[in-house]
Amino acid sequence: MSPLMPILLGLFLLVMLVIGVIVLSFFRLWIRAFAAGARVTFTELVGMWLRRVNADMVVELRITATQAGIDLPVQEFEAHYLALGGRGRAEQFLPLIVRPLIAGHKAGLAVESRDLEAFQLAGGDVAVVVYSLIAARKAGLPVELGQLQAHYLAHGHVEKVVTALISAMRAGIPLDFQGAAAIDLAGRDVEDAVQTSVNPKVIDCPMATTTDKNTVAGVAKDGIEVKARARVTVRTNIARLIGGATEQTIIARVGEGIVTTIGSSASHKEVLENPERISKVVLDKGLDAGTSYEILSIDIADVDIGANIGARLQQAQADADKNVAQAKAAERRALAEAREQEMKALTQENRAKVVLAEAEIPLAMSEAFREGKFGIMDYYRLRNIQADTTMRQAIGGVGAEAGGSVMEH
Repeated sequence: MSPLMPILLGLFLLVMLVIGVIVLSFFRLWIRAFAAGARVTFTELVGMWLRRVNADMVVELRITATQAGIDLPVQEFEAHYLALGGRGRAEQFLPLIVRPLIAGHKAGLAVESRDLEAFQLAGGDVAVVVYSLIAARKAGLPVELGQLQAHYLAHGHVEKVVTALISAMRAGIPLDFQGAAAIDLAGRDVEDAVQTSVNPKVIDCPMATTTDKNTVAGVAKDGIEVKARARVTVRTNIARLIGGATEQTIIARVGEGIVTTIGSSASHKEVLENPERISKVVLDKGLDAGTSYEILSIDIADVDIGANIGARLQQAQADADKNVAQAKAAERRALAEAREQEMKALTQENRAKVVLAEAEIPLAMSEAFREGKFGIMDYYRLRNIQADTTMRQAIGGVGAEAGGSVMEH
């Protein structure tokens, strides 16, 4: 016997032992798949083990699909498992493919697993799209899987769009998928829009959530304030939903119409006697032009009397006129006081000039003495006249300050 025979025999036994261990390790999975009619080879099981694929999950999902009448090869499961990133994320998202696929198959939809796998890898929710497609097809809508997938990837609300389309079809409202998707992507609630179109809603004017005031106030021509609160019944105009103004515009326009109608009334009594006049005038203005709604009716829910704005304005005007008059009087008084001070200053100035002039009198008399034009008797007569004048002024109560100072120098 060759000396290599024991070595070769040992290697053979080792290989058979490894094969036996592998067979025993995967025999449970193989027998489960075989019993369920979902054939899985030991080669595929070993390959998944080498590539770190969760063989238990793959076999379980293949059995589930096969029992539902869908033949999904192991290679397809394994490829998508690895594309999802392996253990962890793949174990979370891979089952989400099989259940919607089975649901679509049971509903009679020709849904391919490749389409769902590609959609899931793009970040889409397979269950939402497939279940929405089932609902649409059951309702008789001509919607394709690709349309729903594209709308979902565009950050649209697939379930809302399908629900809106079904509601619109049942109500006889002309709305196709492209229009509903455009409305949804424009940021409008397409489901609520269809519901409002079928079942009109009531808008309070003013809206309690946007302002502390619960009435719209206007002033009649007689100056009396009239407060009114309206309820506007509207329904959605699907054709103008994209680009149309919202209900805030309706509220603003109705409020403006109420104020205009009250302001054009000759008396507040006219408004109280005929509140429906407000509704008629406002409704005739065509306030829903350019909006997403069609106004069906405007009803005045409440009318009340406010303050006498006219009297208040007259009082305010009178107070303002009084303040203006007082300001002008104060201005005139200030001017008069300033003029008085100016006159006092001018008087002092003139007195100073008189004093200067009187100071020159003795000089002139001295000059006249030297030239012989003024004698001593003339001087005494002048002094007597000054004394008589001072005495008369003293008797009359007039100070002789100015007269007595003439000759003191």
